[in-house]
Amino acid sequence: MSTHDIIRVELDARSYEILAGDALLSEAGRHIAPVLKQNHVFIVTDENVAALHLETVQRSLDDAGISYESLVLPAGDQTKGFAYLQKLIGELLSRRVERDSTVIALGGGVIGDLAGFAAAITLRGIDYVQIPTTLLAQVDSSVGGKTAINTEHGKNLVGMFHQPRLVLADIGVLDTLPQREFLAGYAEVVKYGLINDSAFFTWLEGHGAALREGDRAGRRKAVVKSCQAKADIVAADERETGQRALLNLGHTFGHALEAETGYSDMLLHGEGVAIGAAMAFDLSARMGLCSTEDAARVHRHFAAMGLSTGLDHLQGVAWQAEDLMAHMGRDKKVRGGRMTFVLVKGIGQAFLSQDVAPEDLVAILEDSVSS
Repeated sequence: MSTHDIIRVELDARSYEILAGDALLSEAGRHIAPVLKQNHVFIVTDENVAALHLETVQRSLDDAGISYESLVLPAGDQTKGFAYLQKLIGELLSRRVERDSTVIALGGGVIGDLAGFAAAITLRGIDYVQIPTTLLAQVDSSVGGKTAINTEHGKNLVGMFHQPRLVLADIGVLDTLPQREFLAGYAEVVKYGLINDSAFFTWLEGHGAALREGDRAGRRKAVVKSCQAKADIVAADERETGQRALLNLGHTFGHALEAETGYSDMLLHGEGVAIGAAMAFDLSARMGLCSTEDAARVHRHFAAMGLSTGLDHLQGVAWQAEDLMAHMGRDKKVRGGRMTFVLVKGIGQAFLSQDVAPEDLVAILEDSVSS
């Protein structure tokens, strides 16, 4: 029997646990059984994850006496849209899903967001369990109940808050990730240090390379630390009316970059977050809010890990600052027509601001475009 850490997301009657440790996929059934209303589940996954992990989860459900049906979707960010949302809901309904049914989201952020949103609106809401299989999903998208799909107007613009019943973060599955996918998730880990935990960022500076090379204990510590940080913020501000918005450090910039690349594999979400976080520090330094050395530390750490903080490596995109500004103007955090940014007074000192001068923003975008 595996050992695992337990992080609790405190939301009164909707509280739930995040389990992080080894062998959780092979023991998923016994952990899921206590939260089920009926002894039948619908596993939603994608083709890549199915080939690696679906059989393990199915065996664990067999061992726990839980019956299941599996729905396998195409892999990739293009699946996270209206077409596959409609297809998924249609499949659930055709298989006679009931209000006491549970959906298991087995996959990365795309599957977690899509399956969670489908669960939120099918039959006016059914339960779901998150089994995240990427680092990004384990430390960010699987926790906190944000579910959404992308549209032609922007990323995650249609969705609901719908909390899972349980999150199972199996550290061992990270060994199956391509390094690019791991590093994309690592950018979200760094984000927690940059927001409000400078000591964690310093720890990552010293241990990041070992995490990249497969240090299982270090990876578990990073996942647990990140999940606890997010759980604390979600418990205090579930619907992002205040401090939860700090979790969007780098995302206003990053989402604009993703939109400009058509949400394609040219730029993964976490890669956009790394560039965006560096840009947020550069903007803060330009505005005199933080030191240039803090901004330089962020650039150095991402570079040392193999994550770019500029756009020079992205070929075939005619970057224009005004196009990025237009994408940013459609961001979910726009209030009264004004863009909201997560800025910093230093590493671990993030805050929200609507007081960014257009000329400062344009200068940062033009610097990035020309880099």
